[in-house]
Amino acid sequence: MTTNSVIHNIGFRHYDGPRLGRGWAFRSLLLETLRGAYGLGRPAKVKIMPWVLVGLITIPALVIVAVVILTKQESLPLSYTSYPIAMYLLVSLFLAGRAPYAVSRDLRDGIMPLYLSRPIKRTDYVYAKFLGLALAVWIYLAAPITVLLIGALLAKFSVGHELLAWLGGMFMAAVLACLVSSIALVLASFTKRRGLGVAAVLATLVLLNGFANILIAVVRMQSSESSGALFAVLDPYLLVDALGAAWLGVVPLNGTVQTDSVLATGVFTVALVVIVAGMLGILLRRFRKVGGV
Repeated sequence: MTTNSVIHNIGFRHYDGPRLGRGWAFRSLLLETLRGAYGLGRPAKVKIMPWVLVGLITIPALVIVAVVILTKQESLPLSYTSYPIAMYLLVSLFLAGRAPYAVSRDLRDGIMPLYLSRPIKRTDYVYAKFLGLALAVWIYLAAPITVLLIGALLAKFSVGHELLAWLGGMFMAAVLACLVSSIALVLASFTKRRGLGVAAVLATLVLLNGFANILIAVVRMQSSESSGALFAVLDPYLLVDALGAAWLGVVPLNGTVQTDSVLATGVFTVALVVIVAGMLGILLRRFRKVGGV
């Protein structure tokens, strides 16, 4: 600085309020991710797609409820745990739009060094984004599952049985939300272009589902049903379908996914933990390269 340099006062005011610290920054980033997934606090055009998808995944549940009540059926044709699996394409569409919003924009605008400076750390950023997106997906799945519960109660099914089944469905929806959110965030984090992120997430989830179903069918014909079922680990939706059968004893939506052995249950459980932990590890490594502490 030379002797003729001048520091100008351009009107910024000093902040004299409380310093809320790292925990509050983590909470704020998580809530911002959750709100952004549904376009809250954003222009009206940003709200259109997520809320259209909310309507699309809820309408089949309303139709099921109407049919059950009008025809006086004794049970729901689609269980609480199976509904999210049956709607895998809509779930994939929701993720494809929301995951790039969560991370690609930050990378494109070059604001990562601001986020990753103190008090928030790189791990805080990754976990806040992951939990925020997973919570958004869980809410997305919880809405139609709850509609099914309301319909079952209106149809005068056993209250105790339906509540327990609904809780199981909500739990498996949370498992599915964590699994697919971790995968989608990793895919979205490797591109700064939102369009490419959308295409990558949607194509990966849809292709994995188709590839796993084909491989299971081929192995079943050549070997055995139990051997083929193990390939459900290749697709997040089939994996959660199998885990629902293994943990809760419900009938899986995909009849080819059999979990009547301790080995299969162990393989599916370990696969879930390894995939989620591995995806988070990749995210942490990815954001280590874009600045921060």
